[in-house]
Amino acid sequence: MSAPLPAGFDPEKADNFEDIEKQFAVKAVQHMSTYWAILEKMPGSKLRLTKMDDEIYEHLMADFPEFDPAKPIDEDEMKSKTGKERWRKFMMAYEKKVEDYNFGTMLRTDPKVEYEQDTSIFVPRMQFYAIEIARNRKGLNDWINESHSKEKEAAK
Repeated sequence: MSAPLPAGFDPEKADNFEDIEKQFAVKAVQHMSTYWAILEKMPGSKLRLTKMDDEIYEHLMADFPEFDPAKPIDEDEMKSKTGKERWRKFMMAYEKKVEDYNFGTMLRTDPKVEYEQDTSIFVPRMQFYAIEIARNRKGLNDWINESHSKEKEAAK
């Protein structure tokens, strides 16, 4: 249960405190590192990210029929006025179903590359789940496990 907001507090006008922003960044990087480590240990095609993967995948395909998980994400399109509205509508369906559905996390813009400065974007967790579930269903993240397995074998 969260504490009540102080009287007269307006979150729209609240200061951004650098320490809080750093804490959010640390959490996002931890999530990114954990997800990558999981993909190194098991093929994405065998991975379930949530108990609701099937529902999320079907909803994504219904609301975004043009979405191709194999193609790089166009961040400008995703974060355009229309894109934001479509994604917000999609994500709000999970407000009471998925913990931290709107917490920020890192997403690779292209399933063929690792997380790097130029290939990662900051998105709400629900966008991450939807896109990564679709990528995993198509086997697009399996290369990570295969590559890691070959590196481990070569190191022996």
